[in-house]
Amino acid sequence: QVQLVESGGGLVQAGDSLRLSCAASGRAFSARTMGWFRQAPGKEREFVASIKWTSVIYYADSVKGRSTIFRDNAKNTVYLQMNSLKPEDTAVYYCAAADGALSFTQASSPREYGYWGQGTQVTVSS
Repeated sequence: QVQLVESGGGLVQAGDSLRLSCAASGRAFSARTMGWFRQAPGKEREFVASIKWTSVIYYADSVKGRSTIFRDNAKNTVYLQMNSLKPEDTAVYYCAAADGALSFTQASSPREYGYWGQGTQVTVSS
């Protein structure tokens, strides 16, 4: 069993930065693909970024160039650094863990992740 706890969300202004953290409990953290998703009111949950091992990384086009996902396997924690935030980044951000390593086509699908955190709200004002 894996438990995920996100933190780091908040209310910021456009152009600001935030770093989200996701602390994981359970086994085999380093072997799991970890992902960040977000869901805005009235919209479906969408992929933001994923990381397999420490260097296989994918980003959604909407955040590419503005966000960095990285992990600290010694701390069982994955991070999402978001810069140049925009009002359209406003959403609840969720951390997710897969049972193993996901391929490129799998990594962006919420269905491939078996474990989810409770979410952290990010609000970007204009």
